[in-house]
Amino acid sequence: METLLDQILVKIEKVSELYQRLIITVAPLGGGKTSTLQELGRHFGVPVLNVNLELSRKMLDLTERQRILQLPKLLNELVNGIKGGLAILDNIEILFDVSLKQDPLRLLQGISRNKTIVVAWNGSIDENNLIYAKPDHPEYQRYSAKDLLIVTPEKME
Repeated sequence: METLLDQILVKIEKVSELYQRLIITVAPLGGGKTSTLQELGRHFGVPVLNVNLELSRKMLDLTERQRILQLPKLLNELVNGIKGGLAILDNIEILFDVSLKQDPLRLLQGISRNKTIVVAWNGSIDENNLIYAKPDHPEYQRYSAKDLLIVTPEKME
């Protein structure tokens, strides 16, 4: 049985030729994403970026409107501040905050044009869709999984 880390390493090898180099690690809360990403970070000598913490720090003194406008730029700066061709993102829940009016997947795809991004996604996959939150939750998002590079723990499939 291939581990989550092994699946990610295989995708990293293949992703370099693609326009968007985004690898989405999908599992529910407690599904082993963070520990796997930390192991991946040690493997490549790259820090794991806590998106919630770092974006919150950068947006602390901004008004609500400024946060909406500045978030994409701030996220891009954080990712580009990581040396090398790989960035590992964890704790991305802030991107789904309804008050920030962002499209989280589009943001991630945008920053993955110049750097390989491996991101932890608290959610699930059903048939052909990538899902974040439950349908009745305000932060609920549903995206077509077509053309996305997704890895999940074996037990989810």
